[in-house]
Amino acid sequence: MNAAITAVGGYVPDFVLTNKILEGMVDTNDEWIVSRTGIKERRILRGEGLGTSFMAIHAAKDLIQKSNLDPASIDLVIVATATPDMQAASTAAYTASQIGAVNAFAFDLDAACSSFLFGMSVASSYIETGRYKKVLLIGADKNSSMINYEDRATCIIFGDGAGAVLFEPNEEGYGVQDEYLRSDGSGRDYLLVKYGGSSFPLEHTHIDNKEQFVFQDGKNVFKHAVFNMADVSERILDRNNLSKDDIAWLAAHQANKRIIDATANRIGLEDEKVMMNIQKYGNTTSGTLPLLLFDYESQLKKGDKIIFAAFGGGFNWGALYLTWAYDPR
Repeated sequence: MNAAITAVGGYVPDFVLTNKILEGMVDTNDEWIVSRTGIKERRILRGEGLGTSFMAIHAAKDLIQKSNLDPASIDLVIVATATPDMQAASTAAYTASQIGAVNAFAFDLDAACSSFLFGMSVASSYIETGRYKKVLLIGADKNSSMINYEDRATCIIFGDGAGAVLFEPNEEGYGVQDEYLRSDGSGRDYLLVKYGGSSFPLEHTHIDNKEQFVFQDGKNVFKHAVFNMADVSERILDRNNLSKDDIAWLAAHQANKRIIDATANRIGLEDEKVMMNIQKYGNTTSGTLPLLLFDYESQLKKGDKIIFAAFGGGFNWGALYLTWAYDPR
């Protein structure tokens, strides 16, 4: 039995933060941002009290509406996120209740930008046991909640958004085929929000110094991301005796266009086989992979072989090989 994706949903906020707007906030310009990241705009969630769950709920409701799914039939809800609504209180539990998944258990999963990829592994494993029939996996992040909009190194990169997929059993051979996942905790100092966790509780001095926001050593993160995303993508092809001609799509984490291009070049894929929406959403962290499926769903065909790849803080990274289970609706 395989675990196949049978439905997709998505949500992005209405407010568009363009490069032009950022030019008036920090010392940067559109040409510099596009040439180094590929990003032209990103979506930002505004509104008092609106957090990651708001977007997760909307993405899930979009999936439910499009697929005519009874939410009471969902067995498990996983919210992959690096920006939960609150500490201690589960974002997934609240999301499940708000969408009517009254018979589901729920939990959050955090592996930074690899959260959704690792969530695909977890969701498919629950299906493959035979114990659960419908697992809703949501990737959602309100990155704007941890970004310093005076820091031009990070504020140009991140956006907010959410995507959702439903995993169900498949006995035709479609769905998750293989995965290659890795972690290396020695790299965590290169990309982190240091203050606000249990090791370094947030104090007034940290807020005064704007230390509650994301710090990124861009050069080191870029170097590790380029090598590792490309490496695991190549490994997953080799392990499954796949050539570039076998692959219909590369769905790579949308952190930087140059990283995506490097991964595609490593496995010899043409541009038309590379899913890309970084130009309009930026890096939505846990939301990038499901938002790719959301944007490209109408182009996916039953039997398409897709390679998913991601790299995130921690460090966490990996690749997953999946065959698509349905034709465009």
